[in-house]
Amino acid sequence: MTPDGKPVASLRPATLEELRALTVEIQRGETEISLGGKALDVLSRLVDTPEQTAVRTISELADALAINASTLTRLAKRLGYAGFSDFQDVFRQAIADDERYFYSRQAGRLISVNQEAGEEIHILERLAAESKANIDGFLSQLDGRSLNGAAALLANARRVRVYGVRQFHAFASFLTYGLAMLRTDVALLDAPRLGEAEGLAQLSPGDVLVVASCAPYTRNVAEVAAVAARKGIAVVAVTDTRSSPLVPPSGHAFLVPHASSFFSNSMGAYIVFCEGLLNLVARALGDRAIEALAERERLIGELQIEIDKP
Repeated sequence: MTPDGKPVASLRPATLEELRALTVEIQRGETEISLGGKALDVLSRLVDTPEQTAVRTISELADALAINASTLTRLAKRLGYAGFSDFQDVFRQAIADDERYFYSRQAGRLISVNQEAGEEIHILERLAAESKANIDGFLSQLDGRSLNGAAALLANARRVRVYGVRQFHAFASFLTYGLAMLRTDVALLDAPRLGEAEGLAQLSPGDVLVVASCAPYTRNVAEVAAVAARKGIAVVAVTDTRSSPLVPPSGHAFLVPHASSFFSNSMGAYIVFCEGLLNLVARALGDRAIEALAERERLIGELQIEIDKP
């Protein structure tokens, strides 16, 4: 029974999308179901990789998640399912004959690249195949309404700031550069290096802050996102799983996998997502984007920034 006396079984999500939505609600404290941090992380990883959850045995999943199989059974029952098999049926139904998961189902084959081409080429082929799988992973989770909502915010808000540190500073810089080609008053949150507090102080309710981080998460990025949301600033998060600390304060959260053999977190899929989001912002701006790009071209010509072709 839940605290208000409702049977837990009545909360049983019937579809993968309902299960994903419930995961976010649990993370945000918007439902009567509560899970410990580890259990919530396990649930997030399961719903973020539905093709694996659907086809692996409970023992294989437990090994991959470094937990006991009994933990998966308890999690399933806590969510209102009769057992793990009942829980797994939601994932099996989601990917059966669903073209969105075609590439994800083929991810294992993509990793089997031609090793006869030489070790050097094999390393690049493998990274490319893994990036393709990560791209397929975020494509399978996209929601058109959320994409359009985020694009509209980035197109029409008075001010937009982007915040990412360490490896995600490169992502933040790329997104900032692209947005600044399309509209005015876009910048990195802490571009002058005066501190995050100074950057947030320049924003008002209705402005937009884009934050980016993935596991292992950078603490101050999560804290900045939480403070911004409390100030009434619209937060757009680009992160990896539903258990990310960037999800609760965000109005729109986009989940991009990063698993690869790269020695750090793979950024390939993040850049592809960024390019797609920028295209949507350009579409939302319409003629304003064309005018902004034309003005950029005029200034480049006037300042003779580019080298003329011979």
